[in-house]
Amino acid sequence: MGDFDAGGAMTPALAPALAPALAPALAFDNLTLGYDRHPAVHHLEAEIAEGSLTAIVGPNGAGKSTLLKGVTGVLAPLEGRVAFGGLSQEDIAYLPQQSELDLTFPLSVVDLVAMGLWREIGPFGWLGRARRARVDAAIAAVGLTGFEHRPIGSLSGGQMQRALFARLLLQDAKLVLLDEPFTAIDARTMADLVDVVRRWHGEGRTVIAVLHDQETVRAHFPRTLMLARELVAHGPTEQVLTTENQFRARQMCEACAGPPHVCGRNAA
Repeated sequence: MGDFDAGGAMTPALAPALAPALAPALAFDNLTLGYDRHPAVHHLEAEIAEGSLTAIVGPNGAGKSTLLKGVTGVLAPLEGRVAFGGLSQEDIAYLPQQSELDLTFPLSVVDLVAMGLWREIGPFGWLGRARRARVDAAIAAVGLTGFEHRPIGSLSGGQMQRALFARLLLQDAKLVLLDEPFTAIDARTMADLVDVVRRWHGEGRTVIAVLHDQETVRAHFPRTLMLARELVAHGPTEQVLTTENQFRARQMCEACAGPPHVCGRNAA
């Protein structure tokens, strides 16, 4: 036990050191992103703590998916930057919306999932017995055992999302980005995939997900970043998902109706 002064406070010399604050996995520094030089995310200032589980929410057209593309490097900043806290692009796993995927490509489930090993084996690498066992384990972890040789075009939306999560498992990334991961899937699949997200969080990975359903956000995501092309609020979920913030976000997006470059700080 430490010594205390007359007022009951522990003496500075013997007081335990405060736990250090978590370092940011990401920092958005005056970040502006857009298309054809038309900004869709304006002057964003925020930090995402390492190991945090964060939802990105906001009205349609708020720039949520655009922000994830800026983190992956698919979109280069028009202004500002994304700073990584010791991470590289190889540390990022990204799940786009299913609508962005070509499901007609002749791939089996095992082929799709094995793509999670791409950085390890390259485009023409051989799986081998040990790697194939890892692929099978990832498929089993998302409940798709028996579907290994099914073409991806024959899968339901929930089955496809399970396969995509299995691919992410093999990437073993420190930062996981999910764009609407629970849209148009059944309740059982959603529960299983939420468990995978919780497992990633428990392993100390940083997980960021674009979500629409506020019940899901409140139930499973401790932190939330609300966008309306500009930052509305960022912090503990219950402090962000307030009626006032949601009303403000809708107003901001309605003011931005039309070409992106006519709103926000770029307005005349």
